[in-house]
Amino acid sequence: MGRLGPTEIILILVVVILLFGAKKLPDMARSLGKSARILKSEAKAMKDENKSAAPADPPNPEQSATQRTIQAAPGDVTSSRPVTEPTDTTKR
Repeated sequence: MGRLGPTEIILILVVVILLFGAKKLPDMARSLGKSARILKSEAKAMKDENKSAAPADPPNPEQSATQRTIQAAPGDVTSSRPVTEPTDTTKR
């Protein structure tokens, strides 16, 4: 149980071709390849970002309290915007 022979593999391929059609299979493979390339480049960018993110000097607490920028997804520069962080004014 669990071992696929050549007959089973051919049968699975025939069913896939019948379900999706021969015209859609190259498009699906192309889109899968693009997705894999994007995932690989994003993972590499995250690794590079983590390596270069080590701060050389401690952050300035005054500067970080006044305004901070929300980072957008890589490649999306239109949604980055500065925001003012709410301060905790509740007394405990």
